[in-house]
Amino acid sequence: MALPSSTRPHVSIGGAPLSPTEVVAVARDHARVELDDIARERVDASRALIERLADDPRPHYGISTGFGALATTFIAPERRRQLQASLIRSHAAGTGAEVEEEVIRALQLLRLQTLASGRTGVRAEVVELYAGMLNAGITPVVREYGSLGCSGDLAPLAHVALAAMGEGEVRVRGGHVTSAREALATASLIPVVLEEKEGLALINGTDGMLGMLLLAAHDLEMLFDTADIAAALSIESQLGTDAVFAADLMQLRPHPGQRDSAAHLRALLAGSGIVASHRDPDVCTRVQDAYSLRCSPQVHGAARDTLAHASAVAARELAAAIDNPVVTPDGRVESNGNFHGAPIAYVLDFLAIAVADMASISERRTDRALDVARNQGLPPFLAHEPGVDSGFMIAQYGAAGVVSELKRLAAPASVDSIPSSAMQEDHVSMGWAAGRKLRRALDGLARVLAIEVMVGVRAQQLRAPLPPAPATGAVAALVRDACGGPGPDRFLSPEIEAATDLVSTGAIARAAASALSPITHEEDS
Repeated sequence: MALPSSTRPHVSIGGAPLSPTEVVAVARDHARVELDDIARERVDASRALIERLADDPRPHYGISTGFGALATTFIAPERRRQLQASLIRSHAAGTGAEVEEEVIRALQLLRLQTLASGRTGVRAEVVELYAGMLNAGITPVVREYGSLGCSGDLAPLAHVALAAMGEGEVRVRGGHVTSAREALATASLIPVVLEEKEGLALINGTDGMLGMLLLAAHDLEMLFDTADIAAALSIESQLGTDAVFAADLMQLRPHPGQRDSAAHLRALLAGSGIVASHRDPDVCTRVQDAYSLRCSPQVHGAARDTLAHASAVAARELAAAIDNPVVTPDGRVESNGNFHGAPIAYVLDFLAIAVADMASISERRTDRALDVARNQGLPPFLAHEPGVDSGFMIAQYGAAGVVSELKRLAAPASVDSIPSSAMQEDHVSMGWAAGRKLRRALDGLARVLAIEVMVGVRAQQLRAPLPPAPATGAVAALVRDACGGPGPDRFLSPEIEAATDLVSTGAIARAAASALSPITHEEDS
């Protein structure tokens, strides 16, 4: 639920590029946006240029011509308002399920940032209306299908522009659906009548796919930490060793993500009586742990490095002003191809691959914990009374089913292209589709990690009276409160959902972090 207006943080639009944290704050927490004076000056200056070109008898694309394949068709001045309105109405052609509020708000905000850059030529009232809609909690209804990720996220952005015109449907605070005109009136906002160039400026951007990338990157930072925690529970409870995560061994292959994941695992396992119980070679005769345990930092680290690359791409895109045609700083109005979504589409797909592999190694660790031949003395499926009870047998089925789905979602969307607009737009990025499937993949990863955490906690409890590490013990206490402890079989689905909620909200990550020794954490950082 959004905070009251008086207590919500404010995000300034028009100065420095938005930060990923600011985008998440507006998209999820309804932080207020404010336009700075510099933005208004830039907007007024570029609009004056557009109005001069509108009076020029020579055609200028997007100002006095049609669009796309109709770019050579001159439009008389008295028809241009109709042209802009028709553009938005025709392009608001999405279909399918509604897109999530946070995605739409991110899209609105990112388009607002570009409008406020002075590179699009829109009037100040358009910019102010977009800010007002965000602050009033007016979220246009956007449908899932319609964007090919080239010429911008045309259909999703057109649905937002349609609402700014007072047409179409929106959701207001509380989730109620109403007409855009009614919602604007309630918020004392005036629908815009679009002038030359403004229709194009409102829909030519990569804002939807970028918004989904920023939201995913924010969540993945926490999920990757949670994956380390799940692995630590598995390593500890399956009597694995932490010696293979030593800093000097990691330095032999100096990938930063691997280094960070290994340091996290060392900190999580520090002080574990379970790990200490089998350090003596006379007690433990195993030479090496299985790959899913021993290679956790290598796999988790590769995913972290993939996220770092994707975040770098997102940062560059946040600093961009995308429109076609675009008003350049020296006062030209130039056509360009900056709206093509390939840079974002590629990293969205890359992250989906990393997510699938993270879930895959997690499921393998879960399976080992349940197999009496490999779990170092634990009961089959961690059942209370094997034979009568099935324990976590079918929970592993659920994880396996999700991993199979994630492998399908890892197939890249960006390698596909279907020509559109009478072959004018003959190569497209499919970046919006890449963003949609990545969001589904993140949900799947959270579920697979939740099952590993549940299994790891149960296995850890079955090692009693050996004490766990403080960090894994804190996680176990949290999970036990939400899901119960060992015992006969019970209705498991609600417990999996509860554990998934603990993962998705970051509660697992916070519980582990709160128990880490400051000294150990500093040494490993």
